[in-house]
Amino acid sequence: MAARREKASARQHRKRSPRKRHVPLGRQVRRIGLSALLSFAVASVALHAPWQGATGGHNASTASATATHPAFTNFLHAYSTGFAQHVSGVIQPLFDRIHPERFSVHRFIYAPAQAVAAPADVGALAARMVQTEFRQCPDFFPDTPPVVPASPALRELCFSAFAILHSGQSKTPVFVVQRLNRQLLERTAGVERTDRFYAEARLPERERARLSDYRGSGYSRGHMAPAADMHTDEAMAQSFSLANMVPQDQTHNGGAWRRIEQDTRKYVMRAPGDVVVFTGPVFDEQPERIGEGGVMVPRYLYKLVFDVTTGRTWVHWHENSPDTRAGRPISYDEFVRRTNLHLLPGLSLAQRG
Repeated sequence: MAARREKASARQHRKRSPRKRHVPLGRQVRRIGLSALLSFAVASVALHAPWQGATGGHNASTASATATHPAFTNFLHAYSTGFAQHVSGVIQPLFDRIHPERFSVHRFIYAPAQAVAAPADVGALAARMVQTEFRQCPDFFPDTPPVVPASPALRELCFSAFAILHSGQSKTPVFVVQRLNRQLLERTAGVERTDRFYAEARLPERERARLSDYRGSGYSRGHMAPAADMHTDEAMAQSFSLANMVPQDQTHNGGAWRRIEQDTRKYVMRAPGDVVVFTGPVFDEQPERIGEGGVMVPRYLYKLVFDVTTGRTWVHWHENSPDTRAGRPISYDEFVRRTNLHLLPGLSLAQRG
């Protein structure tokens, strides 16, 4: 009797106790794996976000092309990508055995990053650009100073009538900027041209052009900010700094390019207000060099004209050649495409004619 009562009690206990639901091992792995992958995907997107911007520390005599935390960003990118590959190698075989056509580690990890225009590439692009400052002479610019490709030995030089972003690699300007108007140009008539060229002492010796570099080269010392634009004796003297020069074909300098300079002055005399003018060289990948210092010879020269009052802008684009003839200007957007120089970063779409 006692034995029968114990068996009956055990049957009743089993009826009252909830039965544990058996979950197959494959389903458990899928649940854990999906949860882990979704969490990792969120973390991966965060890690690949473009953390850095481009900044530059510059003054009138020194400038450096630097980017904010590029090493830290590269570390994050390498770490997250490497971890993703590791997870893919470990987990993907499990998923392939469970349901290969439904689950893909690569689809979860890599597709979102590629679908948002490769954030890692955006970060690399930012690391290659630098925001200039020109703290001692910001008035030459219409608003934000230019954003240019980062390069070693970029230095900002302020003069009384123009400013220069100088490259110690080419030993020429990247650009020279002027702010002109009718009143300034009317004062140029009383200023005598000096023709006293000189090496720029504010630049380190290894980064500056010397008079001997041009001697016997066959190229003229081509002004980027023209001497004819200078409205004081001081500005005239400063315009003969070799930091304001590029090796220029003599025929082009005295012919088609001179006419562009004259036409620009004529426009400024008619303009209702200030006109900002950027002038500079563009080089081949392996440019010719002159002199012991190796001053680079540009393939092209540009002159960008921006009417501050009307917002009109255009760019003269000339090959540094004796055969060059004045032609139609190109648009600002086309100029940026050719050079990657964002000389007017605040320019609206409506002004980009």
